[in-house]
Amino acid sequence: MTDRFNSKSTADEVLTGTELNGKRYLVTGVGSGIGRETARALAAHGADVVGVVRDLAKSESATQPVRDAAARGGGAFELHAIDLASLQSVRDGADKLLNESRRFDAIIANAGVMATPFGKTADGFETQFGINHLGHFELVNRLEPLLVDGGRLVVLSSQAHRVSDVDLDDPNFDAQDYDPFVAYGRSKTANALFAVEFDRRHSHRGVRAASVMPGNSLTDLPRNFTEEQLHGLFETVGNARAEAGLPPAELKDISQAAATSVWAAVVADKDEIGGKYLEDVAVAPVNDMTNPFADGVRLYALDGEKAKRLWAKSEQLVAAQ
Repeated sequence: MTDRFNSKSTADEVLTGTELNGKRYLVTGVGSGIGRETARALAAHGADVVGVVRDLAKSESATQPVRDAAARGGGAFELHAIDLASLQSVRDGADKLLNESRRFDAIIANAGVMATPFGKTADGFETQFGINHLGHFELVNRLEPLLVDGGRLVVLSSQAHRVSDVDLDDPNFDAQDYDPFVAYGRSKTANALFAVEFDRRHSHRGVRAASVMPGNSLTDLPRNFTEEQLHGLFETVGNARAEAGLPPAELKDISQAAATSVWAAVVADKDEIGGKYLEDVAVAPVNDMTNPFADGVRLYALDGEKAKRLWAKSEQLVAAQ
């Protein structure tokens, strides 16, 4: 592959020398954080970027840096309102894009929520599983015909996948006590497994899919945490890594956190990353130690048979709505 990049690389560094004029990308969750920086970097290098947000009015001003970058770099940027917590909104938004019949070189499923209080989406799914996985599952599968042959799907997972495998028998916590971190971990494992099965289903036409651990950074994602809770989380992570003999975790700035997404969508050899879990601008090593704050990917997040079962369960759940 390449050893030019590492955990400190930024999205702009990854795209150095790359011209994306004529390329088109869809990125969800561009209103802030990693999604906005991903969209900005692509547009700055000449790409046409379609950004997906829940709140269009709120995001118009928040995404001005992306428009500015597009104007300077010869790219273009447009916003579409799609609420991943509502399958009807997802379907309506996807239909609008399908009616335009304009192709995408890659879809980056970036949006997500983290460790939310217990709640349900508009369709009755547990909030994190519903938004992080099922909303993207429905959106991406509806838009799949717009992906060019040889295109890519990038699904943002997380180190938190190490907390828990998916629970296909009780995905909505109907029969067990709710734990926000377990729910988040399950949704992030689901993201990785979605990429595995999407890759298997569409690699025959050169479309490859990978999941991404962007790296820990201070974005709006932990909005449900108090400052004290966030400090406690960092302390827990530090202690767990120290006990395992691992180096301290490092916070990335947002430009560094967006680098692996951009690399996967544009620069990496798509056939080498297809079906894989990526971190620090590289294919992550398998690390099946139970420590939830270790690096690398747990084997269950790459399990092809589990990915098939999750796909079937997801189809069943969304079809019922």
